[in-house]
Amino acid sequence: MDLRTIEQLLNRYFDAETTTTEEKQLKEYFSSQDVAPHLQQYKPMFGYFVQEAKPEFNRELPLRTKRNYGKWISVAASLVLMMGMFAYFTLQSGTGAADNDLGTYDDPEVAFRETQKALNMVSKNVNVGVNSINYIGEYEKSRKTIFKE
Repeated sequence: MDLRTIEQLLNRYFDAETTTTEEKQLKEYFSSQDVAPHLQQYKPMFGYFVQEAKPEFNRELPLRTKRNYGKWISVAASLVLMMGMFAYFTLQSGTGAADNDLGTYDDPEVAFRETQKALNMVSKNVNVGVNSINYIGEYEKSRKTIFKE
């Protein structure tokens, strides 16, 4: 094959304008021993294409069917859910009687004293907050005196 034709085909090949028959001609040229010295750099590339076109692996692979674990996962999830519900209701029924007795008194005087204790505790905490608000009021008076709005 003419060297000028090969160079033109190479230029068209790199511009992606060649046909399959022209690409076959290039592969045949670069697989031969008579490659021009300035085109030796393209020989491994076309040699790779020729080499990879041949299949190497001919043994058949046994195909494994995909196992469907969805049913087993749903069964396991429902069992976990049922055990969780059983544990929750078992614990609730064991502590239910103790929860109902909290905060109830049979003697009205004891209930009155406990209520007074709770209200005194709340009153002390509210008074601490009120004292803090008094300091803020003093701060506002002095700020208005200094900055005179």
